[in-house]
Amino acid sequence: MTTDKKDIIRKKMLDRQNEARVVRKIVFMISLLFLILIILIGGGGYLYIQSALKPVDADSKTQKKVEIPIGSSVTGIGETLKEKGIIKDAKVFKYYVKFKNEGGFMAGEYQLSPSMDVPEIVSRLKTGKVQAKPSLKMTIPEGKQLTDIAAIMANATKQNPADIMNKLNNREFIQTIMTKYPDIFTNEILNPSVKYPLEGYLFPATYSFFKPNPSVDEMVYAMLDKTREVLADYTDDMDKKKQSVHQMLTMASLVEEEATAKTDRKKIASVFYNRIKKGMPLQTDPTVLYAQGRHKEKVVYKDLEVESPYNTYQNTGLPPGPISNAGKSSIEAVLKPADTDYFYFLATDTGDIIFSKTLEEHNLAKAKYISNKK
Repeated sequence: MTTDKKDIIRKKMLDRQNEARVVRKIVFMISLLFLILIILIGGGGYLYIQSALKPVDADSKTQKKVEIPIGSSVTGIGETLKEKGIIKDAKVFKYYVKFKNEGGFMAGEYQLSPSMDVPEIVSRLKTGKVQAKPSLKMTIPEGKQLTDIAAIMANATKQNPADIMNKLNNREFIQTIMTKYPDIFTNEILNPSVKYPLEGYLFPATYSFFKPNPSVDEMVYAMLDKTREVLADYTDDMDKKKQSVHQMLTMASLVEEEATAKTDRKKIASVFYNRIKKGMPLQTDPTVLYAQGRHKEKVVYKDLEVESPYNTYQNTGLPPGPISNAGKSSIEAVLKPADTDYFYFLATDTGDIIFSKTLEEHNLAKAKYISNKK
């Protein structure tokens, strides 16, 4: 090999070594920058949380009256404190309470100051004086439709049910609610086929108010706060099933309407899922009655002819929206259904549910238990 060739080879090797060093430096710098970025983000988040736990104004001498109704959710309490200027961030308050496993907050009227930090506020709320009796207590049972809930609200506050229904369906009010609760509502409720946008979203529970005549807004917000609190525990389950809140509540309402006290709701949910997967219509009677806007003990064949997107005898898949409000047991059944190969079920006069795998089995059960149902 000549000297010139050796020099050329040596030069190429040196060039490659230089290139390798440059690449290593670049990789090192990128890694270093990435690490710094992670530290800054993490540190920034930590500093923000620490700041949010501190007083809004440590030098404030102001005392503000804050009313915490009985049954208030942590989310609702946090938002109230934020609106009153007592804390900096409602979400940080919520996560602090959960992280510390705090609870047992007592209802009543508190005198709180922006000079208090979050731990002090939490302590006050746990030892506060409970107001003896709320001015108004209202119970919303499971399985109630929006018209029923409007009647309960009207009866509790001596208002006209029609006026309350008009408010509940007012588009401007709906838009306000959607903005206030973006984690619950999507544009699915604005589908023209949806009968009532808030159907299924007002959680069944007992609500207490310290005002003798709370407004419709206050009553609805209390119910939606409860809905948000309950659904927060099921976010991961909905994500796993790739279900929106609207889809989940729609399915849960069907389970709620079909269930009896003796029912395994998870099996009912499994039947609905099995039918949807197979492309079969759900054929659930409560959707037919909902489409008709009436309550009946029995559904007859003529009822099945009603023209409506809610009629699950004529349409496959889920109806456009919930047909009632569902309780926790129905929600959990929808998110964690039983693993079965059932495609049919029927309720006997005693409240038992008979599940069947085939149409032949179903018809035999129908002839045996409820031959005169339709």
